[in-house]
Amino acid sequence: MDRLFNTVRPYAWGSTTAIPELLGTPPTGEPQAELWMGAHPAAPSLVDRGAGRVPLGDVLAADPRRELGDAVVDRFGAHLPFLMKVLAADAPLSLQVHPDQARARAGYADEEARGIPVDAPHRNYRDPNHKPEMICALTPFRGLCGFRAAPRTAALLDGLGVDSLKPYVDLLRASPESAALREVLTAVLTADPAPMTETVRAAAAAAARRAGEPGAFAADYAAYAEIADAYPDDPGLIAAMLLNVVTLQPGEALYLGAGVPHAYLRGTGVEIMASSDNVLRCGLTSKHMDVPELLRVVEFRSADPGVLRPQRAEGGEERYPAPVEEFRLSRYVVGEDAVRLLDGRGPQVLLCTAGTVRVRDESGSGDTGSAAGDADAVPLARGESVFVPAGAALVVSGPGALFRATVAG
Repeated sequence: MDRLFNTVRPYAWGSTTAIPELLGTPPTGEPQAELWMGAHPAAPSLVDRGAGRVPLGDVLAADPRRELGDAVVDRFGAHLPFLMKVLAADAPLSLQVHPDQARARAGYADEEARGIPVDAPHRNYRDPNHKPEMICALTPFRGLCGFRAAPRTAALLDGLGVDSLKPYVDLLRASPESAALREVLTAVLTADPAPMTETVRAAAAAAARRAGEPGAFAADYAAYAEIADAYPDDPGLIAAMLLNVVTLQPGEALYLGAGVPHAYLRGTGVEIMASSDNVLRCGLTSKHMDVPELLRVVEFRSADPGVLRPQRAEGGEERYPAPVEEFRLSRYVVGEDAVRLLDGRGPQVLLCTAGTVRVRDESGSGDTGSAAGDADAVPLARGESVFVPAGAALVVSGPGALFRATVAG
């Protein structure tokens, strides 16, 4: 196995303290938003293979069947199909949605045929892959996920007492839900800027006022007031008001499939996703927004956010179920005397999030040696991680907590 040396992405919405605290490093005063673990070319983890540190992707490309296993290479090609992150949000991220596999392939092929550079700011599809993802909270974590039922959203908007929102309220009450959600989102994102700015300002002021009053939507109004502070005059505020507000407690997770509009607002969590950059934005951003393409991707139906709690599996593994092949996320909480066996038929990334865990390869296939005893174990402190090639049989001891990313199956 290989200890990972990971990159921190300094996006403006990131916390200045959460990732440094996890890593045991002093804060720099600058935002540290995401810690990436994997082989994504934008910020690949490095590994030490004797001649210095090299990108993990280069190691995988040199011998993909040994590192990834035949089954993964045959299904996904010679690359790691998932990307693991620690995400630390201190301000809202953009409101966004991801395409399904068919739309990603079609969109990528179209933009390639039109000669749009893959790094162009107005490019929608940077690869031909879908991007399902999951976030598991390490701290209380708040976000937006999926459309709220239309009658409840009508009541929420009506409760703001803003006259210019009344046409949206009427649509949500009178039309079939799917049509209503489509019409309202389209109207918000294509409205004339000047009157929409006035609507956003009035809605923001009303949300801040109503957040301090008792009522069924007080917590929702508080979330929208926070968004308005971060993105003043952004029409995405009204789009955000169509979505469920959800708070995860540590250990709880959300799965975000294709077509589901969402945004993370505040908190720290472990995130895993299919390795893709395909994002369609619908507000709370200064980046490119392609409204016609967005409307083709969004799934216009209401749904409960579906908070996930881990399911117990063999060997102490706590799995977070997801209907995808590219990844599986699980957690191990290892006591002082507990030992857990992780039998990995595919590649794995292991991340320690609490205490200290020791990982030993008993299969004889890893670089740390075989069952020669605990002296051969790799110690992982909080924030440290390793890549484990396919076929390894691992013994883990604590006390500590460990997140495991691997391929489903």
